[in-house]
Amino acid sequence: MFAHNKRLQYTVRVRECNPGLANLLLEQFGGPQGELAAACRYFTQAIAEDDPGRKDMLYDIATEELSHLEVIGTLVAMLNKGAKGELAEATESEADLYRSLHGAGNDSHVTQVLYGGGPALTNSGGQLWNAGYIDTIGDPSADLRSNIAAEARAKIVYERLINVTEDPGVKEALGFLMTREVSHQRSFEKALYSMQPNFPPGKLPGDPRFARTYFDMSQGEGDMRGSWNSDKNFDVVSDRDQQCAVDGGDGMPAVGLSKKQLAAVQAMATRTLSMPDADPITGAELGSGEADPEASR
Repeated sequence: MFAHNKRLQYTVRVRECNPGLANLLLEQFGGPQGELAAACRYFTQAIAEDDPGRKDMLYDIATEELSHLEVIGTLVAMLNKGAKGELAEATESEADLYRSLHGAGNDSHVTQVLYGGGPALTNSGGQLWNAGYIDTIGDPSADLRSNIAAEARAKIVYERLINVTEDPGVKEALGFLMTREVSHQRSFEKALYSMQPNFPPGKLPGDPRFARTYFDMSQGEGDMRGSWNSDKNFDVVSDRDQQCAVDGGDGMPAVGLSKKQLAAVQAMATRTLSMPDADPITGAELGSGEADPEASR
């Protein structure tokens, strides 16, 4: 059950109308790294979570993400406010309105004309929000790692948005939201490390034959070694032959077929057999005039 408080978590102060910036901020409203995606991700995880501590944390952060969605949406609405009135009341000439909405390379005409200047569930490029942004898998060690990465991506987007505005009030609000991503990362990491063991995710252990093997698949100029592929931490396999059929087999696919299935597969193979010696004239050759007239005789 939710109860809405009309006071924002962080006070929004916008110096002036800026539809282009409003459109960019939609990235954190309806984009893949945005606040709605985060809220939905953590809510669904909280509902399914059986651990009381993680459940409480996920509900807290999910609800806070909704408050962040409100802050971002309010910023979008305030940045569009002046242009919204001008467009609705046609206070300027058609040409001036068009230039203000579509000039200087911004796409704010999408949010202004289609959504009336309010926040829309799209990213800054107009892509509709979709549930595919929610990557919950139902295992806490995997989901917490995904949450940490999601908060990190959101922080980077906020940094980029801060870098494109000179409005001090907008910068402050975005800085607060960016900082909360850092705090959430810390909470998720604490929750992850409170689980022992927490790696590898899930219950089944890795096959010991391959769990500490590093396959050096990309070779040539630029090869580097570090802790991620050191002889100390991994059995490094660089030999091309040793990278194939590592299970000890011949590396060729095999499937068990009944006599009926085998006969059908063989009949299909015979019917669709290619003729390596054939050299038919193609439509592309005829169209380009490259076909040899003698070849068809």
